[in-house]
Amino acid sequence: MNPLRHIQNINAKEASLGISYYQASWHTRYKDSAYVFVGGIPFDLTEGDLLAVFSQYGEVVDVNLVRDKGTGKSKGFGFVAYEDQRSTNLAVDNLNGAQILGRIIRVDHVTSYKKKEEGDEGTERKKREG
Repeated sequence: MNPLRHIQNINAKEASLGISYYQASWHTRYKDSAYVFVGGIPFDLTEGDLLAVFSQYGEVVDVNLVRDKGTGKSKGFGFVAYEDQRSTNLAVDNLNGAQILGRIIRVDHVTSYKKKEEGDEGTERKKREG
């Protein structure tokens, strides 16, 4: 069966049952979060590199590349926030399973994310440098 025809049949069935797009899409569970989780990040990538990759799908307002407290080296995962939550859908759909510098990254929605306060980051940086 033609994949496009199959999708059209699914859409027609959902419409006849009164199922809206927002009820049918699994993305709707995450409509209140503008953050995505990114795993499998190559250790050489920086926050700026993540910004360049993820800004293809919307305006990025926060990048948190998780780093080791002692060494400051990347742990290979992080979180990216978009100004518009709908951009998270595009990022998850298009970047999950993508290959960057030989590593396959995982991109998924985040239901709840607590952003670190600016003072916390400065304190941690001073501890590392001290």
